[in-house]
Amino acid sequence: MRKALIVGIDYYQKISQLHGAVNDAYDVMNVLERHADGTLNFPQPNLMVADGPQSAITRGELREAVATLFRDKTEISLFYFAGHGYVDNQAGYLCTSDVDEGHEGYSLSEVMTAAHDSPAQHTVIILDSCHSGRAGDTPIARGVSEIKDGMTILTASTAEQYATETNGSGLFTSLLVDALHGSAANLLGDVTPGSVYAHIDQSLGTWDQRPVFKTSVKQFISLRKAEAAIEQEDLRKITTLFENPSTQLRLDPSYEPERSGSEDPSTPPPDPAKNADFAVLQKLVKVNLVRPVGAPHMWHAAMESKACELTPLGQHYWRLGKKSLI
Repeated sequence: MRKALIVGIDYYQKISQLHGAVNDAYDVMNVLERHADGTLNFPQPNLMVADGPQSAITRGELREAVATLFRDKTEISLFYFAGHGYVDNQAGYLCTSDVDEGHEGYSLSEVMTAAHDSPAQHTVIILDSCHSGRAGDTPIARGVSEIKDGMTILTASTAEQYATETNGSGLFTSLLVDALHGSAANLLGDVTPGSVYAHIDQSLGTWDQRPVFKTSVKQFISLRKAEAAIEQEDLRKITTLFENPSTQLRLDPSYEPERSGSEDPSTPPPDPAKNADFAVLQKLVKVNLVRPVGAPHMWHAAMESKACELTPLGQHYWRLGKKSLI
């Protein structure tokens, strides 16, 4: 079972309004609810949005929703928050609609306590708010974090920074949603917290807000299954096509099913079995796992009886295949 609490607060009674947090919450819900193939990922996420007085979210309401999220024994319990954040010398806070001053909000230490006490196998906290990098820090030693096994924290900015909102969306969340849609997916379509962070980090310049990633996990989980770049069955064939990672697979014209019509009469005809292998090799070329040797394209490598080999990434996936990890 996977559970998600998704919160976006634009409306504040006494402090400045926001204009993109609610949009961000809807975008995150829409991408997380289902995998790319339409199957359920986080079924019926709890969406809480405040876009006006009638939908204001109080500190008590947010606190209860977070407690409910982390109460159950789930595979993943995920909390996403977009809204104002506040930090002082004592702690960091998520600002709810009813705050007069930032320290009246829901403290990050309370969020962390609820997540720490959760029986969930994995807890994921994603915060798009100013100063959110304070999440997980100990109250005694600033800059030192304590998080339990299975916990991951991903925040829009450091404890000292503001989170940018542009064009009706938070910069961090727009990159997060892009990553979940597939920009951060591996070849099989899995999007992990680590790959999400790498995508966001690479997309932000040196002078932009800096995302923060804290985790204590033995193995990354998949937050969403995007469209795979290659079928798993084809990927697994990498170990049968190449005897070892350094093998150069010798090709010949019988691998290539297409002819230009100007070939030498002695050119061997297409071989159906080799054509099937060649089709897989070309798929592996498209995802940068295989490359021709001494030829610009695979067609030339085959017609000129040259070879192909695994790229460094291909060698990595070959080793995974040998260990039955793909």
